Amino acid sequence: MTLSSLRPLIGVTACLKENGRGGWHHAVGDKYVQAAIRAAGGLPILIPAFGREFEDQAMTEALDRLLDTLDGILLTGSPSNVEPHHYGGEPSRDGTAHDPARDATTLPLIRHAVDHAVPVFAICRGLQEVNVALGGTLHQLVHEVEGRRDHRSPRSPDMDVNYAPAHEIEILEGGLLHRLLGEKRVRVNSLHAQGVDQLAPRARLEAVADDGQVEAFTVPDAPGFLLALQWHPEHRALENPVSMKLFDAFADACRQRAAARLSEPLRAAAE
Repeated sequence: MTLSSLRPLIGVTACLKENGRGGWHHAVGDKYVQAAIRAAGGLPILIPAFGREFEDQAMTEALDRLLDTLDGILLTGSPSNVEPHHYGGEPSRDGTAHDPARDATTLPLIRHAVDHAVPVFAICRGLQEVNVALGGTLHQLVHEVEGRRDHRSPRSPDMDVNYAPAHEIEILEGGLLHRLLGEKRVRVNSLHAQGVDQLAPRARLEAVADDGQVEAFTVPDAPGFLLALQWHPEHRALENPVSMKLFDAFADACRQRAAARLSEPLRAAAE
C-alpha cells in the first residue's frame, strides 16, 4: 500500500438532535461524510455527542483512546450555537439553538486533538468551537455588530442558492491559507450568525471578510495540521478548486499520521 492510496480514518463530529417523536438521535449532514470520503479520501468515523455522559477523568481517558485510533478530525457545521457560558458571554436570547452535548464533546476533543498532533479541519461551527476551546470568544449575532454585514444564508429551499458564493475574503500573506491557495482574495459562501469576536491567544488570523469578520485561522504552535474556516468548503467540494486544495492539505496530513500510526506496531515487533 502506498501513501497516496492509504485511506485515513477521519472522525466526523455529530450533533444531538430531537427526532420529533420524544427521542434523540446523533446526526451529521451527509455532505460532511461525503467530503471525508471523496474530497479527503478517507474513511469517516462518526463521533457522537457523548460528552455529558463522562466525568472529567473518564472523558480524558475516552478521548485519548479515541484519538489513538484516528488520523484526523473533521469538525462540522451546525445551526446550533456554542453555549456562551463556555467563553464568558452573555446568556443567549430565547429561542437560540444550542447543543450542550456537542459542546461537552467537541471542546475537550479539540484540546486533546491539538495536544496529540491529530490533524483538524474545522468548518463553520467547528471554527467557532476551536476558538472557544482555545480561549477565544464569539459574537452570537454578527449581523447586529456595528459595521458587520449579514453573514446568514438566504434560507432558500435550493441548497445551491444558500451555498452560493456570497462575498470575498482577504487572505493574509505568509500564512498557511496563502501558501495553500496562492491567492490573496477568493469568494466564499456564508451561512452563519455566530462568529469570532476575540481570537484565541494561540490562533493566527489567516483571512477576513470585507467587514473585518474572521473567516479563517490556524494555530501555529499546534504540533499537527489545524485549519479553521468560517465558510463551507464541503459543499460541492469536488467542483471547487479552492475547496479541493484545502481538503488535499488536510488529507495529506491525515495520511501522514495514518502511515506513522500503522508503522508503530511494525517497528515494535522488529525490536
